[in-house]
Amino acid sequence: MRFTTLDGQTTPLSALRGKVVLVNFWATTCTTCVAEMPQLVDTYTKFAPKGFETVAVAMNYDPPEYVRNYAARNALPFKVALDSDGTAAKGFEEVRLTPTTFLLDKQGRIVQKYLGAPDFPKLHALLEKLLAEPA
Repeated sequence: MRFTTLDGQTTPLSALRGKVVLVNFWATTCTTCVAEMPQLVDTYTKFAPKGFETVAVAMNYDPPEYVRNYAARNALPFKVALDSDGTAAKGFEEVRLTPTTFLLDKQGRIVQKYLGAPDFPKLHALLEKLLAEPA
């Protein structure tokens, strides 16, 4: 599984092992996605210093220029990837609905899947627990 970020870098998911990773599938046309984005930013800002990473994966039908403009306008602090050919969505249980979010532990295993916006207080509690575990 690889992600191609807005700046053209290809990052294999395995490169993020050792970190707790939130993979969020979203689209600029998805109102719930746009509504939850500030909370994803807050979550990233709070937990990144403890070894947390976020990858926001734009769906393949989302025009790349829309994604770039949204990410720039909202100063998204985490990795934003384009799933141009849909392989990332396929690799994560054939994601079709947005937002769909996966939380991966330090070994890269999916420990939680959220359809729709997560319950952020519960997500934060789970992050505290996962970040405290040895890598």
